[in-house]
Amino acid sequence: MNQETLLVGLAGVLAAAAPIVFAVMGETLSERAGVINLSMNGTILLTAMSGFAVAYSTNSLLLGFLAGMLIGGLVALIVAFASITLKQSQVAIGFVLALTCRDLAYFLGNPFMGVPGPRLQAAPIPVLRDLPILGPLLFRQEVITYVSFLAIFLAWLWIYRTRPGLMLQGIGEKPAAAYIRGANVTVMRYVYTVIGGALIGLAGPAYSLGVRAGWMGTISGLDGIGWIALSITIFGGWNPARAAFGAYLFAFLQWLGLVLQSVFTAVPSQVLQVAPFPLMILTLLLVNIGNAEWVERTLAAMPETTRKFLSKLLRAMRASPPAALGVPFERD
Repeated sequence: MNQETLLVGLAGVLAAAAPIVFAVMGETLSERAGVINLSMNGTILLTAMSGFAVAYSTNSLLLGFLAGMLIGGLVALIVAFASITLKQSQVAIGFVLALTCRDLAYFLGNPFMGVPGPRLQAAPIPVLRDLPILGPLLFRQEVITYVSFLAIFLAWLWIYRTRPGLMLQGIGEKPAAAYIRGANVTVMRYVYTVIGGALIGLAGPAYSLGVRAGWMGTISGLDGIGWIALSITIFGGWNPARAAFGAYLFAFLQWLGLVLQSVFTAVPSQVLQVAPFPLMILTLLLVNIGNAEWVERTLAAMPETTRKFLSKLLRAMRASPPAALGVPFERD
């Protein structure tokens, strides 16, 4: 594989990861506020279908993306209302919505199955596109990929470098303390859940109008992506930068599976295509394995140098969810 082919492949990884980045950023914001949005898998399928349908019907890519964000926000609003106002189980509500949205996508999307429609085109950035290595890697992408880069930076900046971001952390960790300091916990949870849902909704059209142009129903290959995005959110420790790394890692593993098909011809192609999913699950297990008692006992029996190295590695990987995640807020 020459350098040019490698750069094209890696640029494709960045583009393929863009929808997952949006979903992970959206879920990170929502869970930072204390609300779990388990509808993500169904939301991505429904917005992929509806975004393509709107773009096809109006011949406007912009309206397709806006439709996806609107539907994602509305689904998240249902999650917020049921869990915050009605104080129902966030897990149950999210799971039911995931199944409902998935079935709606397949049912309502039948007229658009296999229909050729509009899709995003590459939008190289003048001057920057001619830079060695970085040019073909970063600056010859589609607009939605550039937006995904911006989303990572803005999410990180908002959470860790702004006063509202610190308040966001507060309502996810200690909502009672945030309330005492003047935060309207209920309103803020609504706002961040809906914004997070809109970002998740953006992931659908990013697939159907960009990465995998068109709508192919059950063979679109999107079912399950939402659950992967949820696991990446946990892997990322609710940190946008680390979560983005997880999204790019997953896309890289998918690309690697395609590359390795020509090398390991004896291995069925389906094995290599599915491999990234169990690998991400294994990675997720490694994030929290350091909390297990048997791991601590095993480390204690190791030589000091090895024990210190593995302890530092496990501590670096360890991630703790917001303390009030999934817990209804009650004003005393």
